Amino acid sequence: MKFGELPLQDTLGCILAHSVRHAEGVFKKGRKLAANDLKLLAASNVSMVFVAKLDANDVPEDEAARTLAGKIAGSGASAQEPFTGRANVYAQQRGLVVVDGLRVNAINRVHESMTLATLPSYHVVVKGQMIATVKIIPFAVGKENLNKVLTEIGTKPVIRVQALAERRVGLVITKVAGSRLSLIEKSETAMRERVTALGSGLAEVRVCDHSIEAVRTSVKELEALSCNPILLFGASAIVDREDVIPAGLSAAGGKVVHLGMPVDPGNLMMLGDLHGVPVLGVPSCARSPKVNGFDWALERVLAGIPLSSGDIMDMGAGGLLAEISSRPSPRDRKPVAQHAPRIAAIVLAAGKSSRMGSNKLLAELHGKPLLRHSVEALKASSVNDIIVVTGNEPERVQSALKPLDVTLVHNANFAEGLSTSLKRGLAAVPAETDAVLICLGDMPLVDAQTIDRLVAAFNVPEHRTICVPTFEGKRGNPVLWGRQHFIAIDEIEGDQGARLLLDALSDEVVEVEVKTQAVLVDVDTPQALEEIRSALNP
Repeated sequence: MKFGELPLQDTLGCILAHSVRHAEGVFKKGRKLAANDLKLLAASNVSMVFVAKLDANDVPEDEAARTLAGKIAGSGASAQEPFTGRANVYAQQRGLVVVDGLRVNAINRVHESMTLATLPSYHVVVKGQMIATVKIIPFAVGKENLNKVLTEIGTKPVIRVQALAERRVGLVITKVAGSRLSLIEKSETAMRERVTALGSGLAEVRVCDHSIEAVRTSVKELEALSCNPILLFGASAIVDREDVIPAGLSAAGGKVVHLGMPVDPGNLMMLGDLHGVPVLGVPSCARSPKVNGFDWALERVLAGIPLSSGDIMDMGAGGLLAEISSRPSPRDRKPVAQHAPRIAAIVLAAGKSSRMGSNKLLAELHGKPLLRHSVEALKASSVNDIIVVTGNEPERVQSALKPLDVTLVHNANFAEGLSTSLKRGLAAVPAETDAVLICLGDMPLVDAQTIDRLVAAFNVPEHRTICVPTFEGKRGNPVLWGRQHFIAIDEIEGDQGARLLLDALSDEVVEVEVKTQAVLVDVDTPQALEEIRSALNP
């Protein structure tokens, strides 16, 4: 790849390295310069531009990012479509991230052009949370270096999400003479809140004397009731393998796997085993809701991840959790977890189809109505909610979409223009939505990958809040709009769509180049429909 400032006339097909303003707006970095782009820049008195010029041995940034993200993501994780060389990986279920840290390091040491960042291993995540990101630093990477990374990855994923299973957790709390009832209740509440937060239930609780025989009896009772795991919360800390709690476990037929851990608070935790059932001796610091070493062990156990003595001994790096007076608590400034944006699609399906002669959305294509093709592509994409706005022949439109899970809203004023359907659709958008994808119901060739490319391009901090697909320099549909533009869209009147806002909001617009003209093809006439049928059935 060659990179540098070149005369405008030498940059056809090159990738724009920095955004450039022109008479009609701005070309953002990453744009592949076409002939019409050069004409517009020349007319705007731009003579030199910084560009990247790829050669035959280069792999474009998005292609490389897509390949790497797809290879590293394992079960419970999925890679998003790339944009500007970045492909994020998101959790597909609630659970614990499991990361092969050694291979992450090996990947990052291959070449500076390719980077992989992940959450810490065994971090608790929720569905939709970002767990890793692949970023290609330049606009392309050499095939040789990409292949070296693929060799490091091999056939085994680097990151996965282990689901937190719903388990019947048993708890034994011991007491001594003079133990306060409030302390016992606090111990039970702390364990119940922790277990519930991780998707399990505190099924059985036993309060017994702080003696070996009482602990043995309680443990055997919980074992008989199929509790898994079993938690032992002693009235006093465990200080030796022959202490009451570990001795009671041994008397019940179990064994102590490891006593203590290099995590503070949480040093005095015990890991045990009872015929294959994990047993955790709870340190007294766990009465506090603050994170401690016991939490790290409990999370793994509830996710069904084996926990060994060696695993515990390896927790020391990063295991200093206690606050000290010279710094504020890190828990006072927890970073906000990054999640995949929540996207709603508004499918405009209310029109009269006056140029078609009949309702075009119900016209057959490959055995399905046109509208159904459009909605099924959305269902296959990363879009979270689909809102279909009906108007003309609402009952037939609704029937054409059965049994697809979509939200149907009727626009009784559809004859007054497109803007009325936009307003109706926006009113139905869930409150937590980050952006809407405004779709035309008569574009049956737009596929899920194109939709996901638009979603991947959406980035509020980088001012990519309006994502427009282009094919060979021509803008098409659908268009994705960030929440900050909802009010402006809602103020549009008459038979106009949101596209009239593009010029005024050009600084927020990013053009997303796609490889198919599907984003330009709608069906307004019987001739257009026949052309699509012919193209699909040559």
